[in-house]
Amino acid sequence: MGDNELGLFLRARRAEVTPAEVGLPSGTRRRTPGLRRSEVAMLAGISVEYLIRLEQGRDRRPSPQVLAALAGPLRLTAAERAHLHRLTRTARLCGGLVKDQDQTVRPGLRGLLDQLEPGAAMLVNQVGDVLAYTSGFRRLAAPIGLLAGDPPNLNRYVFTDPRAREAYPDWAHVADEQVAALKDGPPRPDFTGELEAAAGDELTQRLRRVPGLPRAHGLLRLEHPEAGSLRLAYETLKLPGDDNLRLVVQLPADEATAEALRRIAPLRLVAG
Repeated sequence: MGDNELGLFLRARRAEVTPAEVGLPSGTRRRTPGLRRSEVAMLAGISVEYLIRLEQGRDRRPSPQVLAALAGPLRLTAAERAHLHRLTRTARLCGGLVKDQDQTVRPGLRGLLDQLEPGAAMLVNQVGDVLAYTSGFRRLAAPIGLLAGDPPNLNRYVFTDPRAREAYPDWAHVADEQVAALKDGPPRPDFTGELEAAAGDELTQRLRRVPGLPRAHGLLRLEHPEAGSLRLAYETLKLPGDDNLRLVVQLPADEATAEALRRIAPLRLVAG
């Protein structure tokens, strides 16, 4: 994992905010999209030199007041503000090491999955272990090889299994989102190092480039060997107090996908 996650996040957000969004003229001589450092510094009431130190990783412990000042011009959501504070807390940890994640799923969460049947849903932890899932998710994931392993792991599948590139037409986007989710929480250097050794440059470059804030919802395209081309709308819910567990629900994004999923669903017996 990169050693300057705070700077990476600040640069990424600065590049995504347009001058118009913060009431500044766009101008005609911008070499890169987004806001200039001088513009962010002016709007936040800090010096350009200090913002440069933050982005370059030469100062990794800004005060809560500075973080609050930066949140405005960077147009951070509540989740992004929390992530920014978490990055500064992580910088204060000696080595950033955390204990291994608990692999158990409490009965209440398993009951929640039962209520989501026959839809596609899974419980996944920060490193990508798929700890529990519905039968609907199994019908999507098993034929593409995603459920191999004990437990199955999304990151290992995406980065080390050649079937993943066939299953995901937008593989590069899926890979970016997996890295963002891996970074969204305490550092996991043991897992990340092991995965990087197996995955090589495809992972290494993303660890340096992708900030740790995955999208909470979006569209996933999937090439399924039985159902064909699918478009799935996904929603991700973080579960506080459950060791960074996330509930991911995948829904058909159009009628063609809904019909394809009905074709691979088991027949229900009707009592006569």
